[in-house]
Amino acid sequence: MKIALINENSQAAKNSVVEAALKKVVEPMGHQVFNYGMYAADDEAQLTYVQVGILAAVLLNSGAADYVITGCGTGEGAMLACNTFPGVICGHVEDALDAYTFAQINDGNAIALPFAKGFGWGGDLNLEYIFEKLYCEESGQGYPRERAVPEQRNKRILDDVKKVAYRDLASILKDMDQELVKGAFATRGFDEFFWDNCQDEELKNVVKEIRK
Repeated sequence: MKIALINENSQAAKNSVVEAALKKVVEPMGHQVFNYGMYAADDEAQLTYVQVGILAAVLLNSGAADYVITGCGTGEGAMLACNTFPGVICGHVEDALDAYTFAQINDGNAIALPFAKGFGWGGDLNLEYIFEKLYCEESGQGYPRERAVPEQRNKRILDDVKKVAYRDLASILKDMDQELVKGAFATRGFDEFFWDNCQDEELKNVVKEIRK
């Protein structure tokens, strides 16, 4: 699995802490981590949580990433921004129980973490526990297991509703403020990872056109 890490400007200073916890947990599982930044508070590329949603949507819809780990101060803004777009099911996760139940019940492809709320002593350990429970089992098996059949049915219903409720991402990107969208692709990690991992030629071409 290709897992993308994205930090927005208010919590960019925690990027290395999150990356270290994520890699510690998921690399032994055989997953790859791609750090798209921001890497520090003074980075030239300053991502807002809205731009986090744009970037997450492009990565997931293009196949450049299979999962996105992101967040903001409370995690709420990043979650809302991610869920604005098609092809993204983002959960708000504060602890290991949230991570496990979101993975097993909702079977999403992104989480938004509250990097400022309660992120004090032991914050790095909490991240490790979250990532362990997020990826410890195959996603979407249901919890409790006796609820698996209706939960999986509800997930399929949600997927079908989202297909009807959203336009295609390429059209959305073209109709948005182009400077806002261009800024979402401004981190050095984007050029480092996106082009080789992208599996959707239409989205790749749209991104190229926006970045001109």
